[in-house]
Amino acid sequence: MRGKPEAVFLFFPNPCFHKRSPVMKFIGVDLHKQTISLCGVVVVDGKRKVVFRKRFSCRDTAGIRAFFERQGAFQVVVEATANYEWFLLLVEDLADRWVLAHPKKLRVIAESTRKSDKIDAQVLAEFLALDMIPEAYRPSERIRQYRVLVRHRRWLQSRITSLKCKVRHKAAHYNADIAGLFSERGLQHLAGIAMSDADWFETENLLEQLALCQEQLKKVDKQLREFAKTAPPAEREARAVLATMPEVGAVTIDVVLSELGDWRRFRSAKRVVSYAGLDPGSRESAGKTRHLKISKEGSRLLRWALIETAWRLRNKY
Repeated sequence: MRGKPEAVFLFFPNPCFHKRSPVMKFIGVDLHKQTISLCGVVVVDGKRKVVFRKRFSCRDTAGIRAFFERQGAFQVVVEATANYEWFLLLVEDLADRWVLAHPKKLRVIAESTRKSDKIDAQVLAEFLALDMIPEAYRPSERIRQYRVLVRHRRWLQSRITSLKCKVRHKAAHYNADIAGLFSERGLQHLAGIAMSDADWFETENLLEQLALCQEQLKKVDKQLREFAKTAPPAEREARAVLATMPEVGAVTIDVVLSELGDWRRFRSAKRVVSYAGLDPGSRESAGKTRHLKISKEGSRLLRWALIETAWRLRNKY
C-alpha cells in the first residue's frame, strides 16, 4: 500500500514580523561655556514624547561622546553660539543628521517668558522633530582659519589706531601735536616735549606697545599671503575678480572672502547686502511709506569693509 505523501512546509517571509527599525531620536542641545544640557524626543503616533534629559560638564568630552554612541539613530541640533564647533566635531560622525540652528531666527527661545537650560533643549528637540529649525551657515575648516587671521588683523589694526590716538592726546596736552607724529622726524619731536615724568613714562609704554603691534601686524600680513597661496581654484578666481575692482585692496579682499565664506550660497547681490547689514528697512501703512536706517545685522567687519570702499570711491570719483 502506497504510503502517505510527506508533508512539505514552505516558509514565506511575513512582513508583519520583520525586524523593527530603530526609532529616530531628536536631540536638542543647549550649550554653554561650562555645561551642556540635552533633551531627547521621539515621535510616537504623531505625538512628541521626551525620553531623556541629561546634563554634562563641557570638560567631560569622553562622557558626552560615550552617551551619544549609545543613542542609536538620532538627529541633533545646537544653536550657532560662539563655542559650538568643538561639540559638532565631537558628535557629527555619529549623527544621522546634525543641524546648526540660527539663534536670531529661533526667537521662540529668546522671547520665552519661561526660560531654562532644560526648557531650551526641549524646544530645540521638538522643533527638530517638526523639521522647523531655521538653519545657520557653518563655515568650512579653511574659512574658519581664514576668519581667525583676518579678524586678528582687524583687532591689531584697531589696537594700533587706539595707541596712536592716546599718544596724540598726550602730545596735544602739551600743545605739541603735529602732522606726521609717528614718522622719524615726528618721534624726535615727541621726545623733545617737556613732559612730566609720569606722562613720559606712559608715552614710552604706549610707544613700546605700538611697535609690538606693528611688528605683529607685519607677521599677520605675511601669514595671510601664505594662506592665499593654498587657496582652492574658486577662491583664487574670486580673488582675481575682486582685485580688478577700483579701490579694492588686499585687506578688503581678505575681509570679503573670509566673511562671506562660500559666496555661491547667496542667490543675488541683494542677499549679500542683507548679510552685511546694509539693507535699509521700510514701514508701510495706509499708503504711506517710511524708510528706516540700515539693519546692521550680520558681519560688522564685512559692513565696515564695504562702507570704507564706498567712501574711497566717492572721494576719488
